[in-house]
Amino acid sequence: MSDTSPAPSATPEASLGESAGNPDFDAMTRDIADVPAVEVITTVAVHLMSAAAVNLGLAEEGEAHKDLDEARKLIQALAGLLDASATEVSSFHAAPLRDGLKSLQLAFREASVVPDEPGQGPGEKYTGPVFG
Repeated sequence: MSDTSPAPSATPEASLGESAGNPDFDAMTRDIADVPAVEVITTVAVHLMSAAAVNLGLAEEGEAHKDLDEARKLIQALAGLLDASATEVSSFHAAPLRDGLKSLQLAFREASVVPDEPGQGPGEKYTGPVFG
């Protein structure tokens, strides 16, 4: 007698709790609910920092990906996130993020052909003027 049941799926979707092509949103929601807010905030900040660095041309083959307009937006968003979450994130987590932000702001100023006035660079409305 042969077994006619379908073979177990080895797709990544199956391992994420999908059945018949429908994602298991309950499982995903439980997973997100278990992540501390500080971890979500720092993860988002690191993603913003990484994307800004790439757009500043600081990655391998940097000039091919350089886009200062995009970098400005990402640095501005990072500064806003860090400013808004300052009271929620301990200095243990916030200090390296602030250092990274300042490094990106300085790299932006250096990469700009026409530098912004002090206090007018990306994120400086949250951090104040950034000097090297």
